[in-house]
Amino acid sequence: MAGREVFGDEEIKEVVDVLKRKVLFRYGFDKEREGIYKVKEFEDEFKKYIGSRYALGVSSGSSALKIAIESLNLPKGKEIITQSFTFVATVEAIKESGFKPVLCEIDKSLNIDIQDIERKITKNTVAIIPVNMMGCSGKIDEVIKLAKSRNLKVIEDNCQSTGASYKGKKLGTFGDIGCFSFDYVKVMTTGEGGMIVTDDEEIYKQAEYYHDHGHPHLPNLSRGEEKRMREGFNFRMNEIQGALGIVQLKKLPEIIKMQKENKKKIKEGIKDINGIEFREIPDPEGDIATFLTFYLQTKEKAEKFKEKMRENCVNPAILNYWHFIANIEIVGGDFPKSREILDKMVSIEIKTIMTDNEISKIIDVIRKVAKQII
Repeated sequence: MAGREVFGDEEIKEVVDVLKRKVLFRYGFDKEREGIYKVKEFEDEFKKYIGSRYALGVSSGSSALKIAIESLNLPKGKEIITQSFTFVATVEAIKESGFKPVLCEIDKSLNIDIQDIERKITKNTVAIIPVNMMGCSGKIDEVIKLAKSRNLKVIEDNCQSTGASYKGKKLGTFGDIGCFSFDYVKVMTTGEGGMIVTDDEEIYKQAEYYHDHGHPHLPNLSRGEEKRMREGFNFRMNEIQGALGIVQLKKLPEIIKMQKENKKKIKEGIKDINGIEFREIPDPEGDIATFLTFYLQTKEKAEKFKEKMRENCVNPAILNYWHFIANIEIVGGDFPKSREILDKMVSIEIKTIMTDNEISKIIDVIRKVAKQII
């Protein structure tokens, strides 16, 4: 499920173009770089693709979350709600920014449970971070509606679902600010790197200042002369990342198309198996097909099923520790609904490039194991 699968001459050409100019820093050095700004070009293309007014390239998806929280200038020490099933960076970013993470249960879409959000909101809640997990959203429109009714900010963690949409609108554009990741295992990659998008000019400015030590990036003033606009840190994207991003973004629609075709073939090959229940996807059209997930009747059957898959050289995805248990280690609490869903889950990572033989093998192994286990 990664853009690295389609690395080619296009990426090499863009990176070499940067190296020839010998400027890897995204700001300044106009003469040496001959007016070429790869990160800026990537940002401009990304905001057009996503449908936002502003986009800011940053050093990682994790830093995107941290910057997004800081850009809202919320009162420190308050509570931010997110889900128990998410990559650990979501929770880490909340804590690193000086807030208390409050975790919610998930539903069978593997996304945040709306009813549990309502139960967890208190007078100290200032924001919600819904996470669009594993290529698709839950009912993100209902999350936004609830947040607005309670006057809460929404930071949309779309680090796992770049290019996905919900009811025709790209994920990452529903909240006050959206976050993306382009690390090495994402659907498009710059090696590391991330992006922030928003339609709010003030939020964008605060994010831009924060990600570069408070610099306002004035066109007619050197960095050394700029007055710092706020406290910040170094979360800048570099020009090589920007160059890779330009090419990968162009390839993204085809990557998604290929993944959807591969997922469809596998799903068609196993959909008649009695005893499996496919993941609930609120908007199948908007899914970018990074995973095929189904549930078995019990934890014991799911564990045995995954064990037998491995024995037959088809590896199920490993998601429970860094995406669930580690969050509980940080925050504490018990999430029985989420645990039950995840315990019964079997997931297969969908690659962009798959041969008919690879697809047939996955189907054959799943059918074979199903006869033994279910």
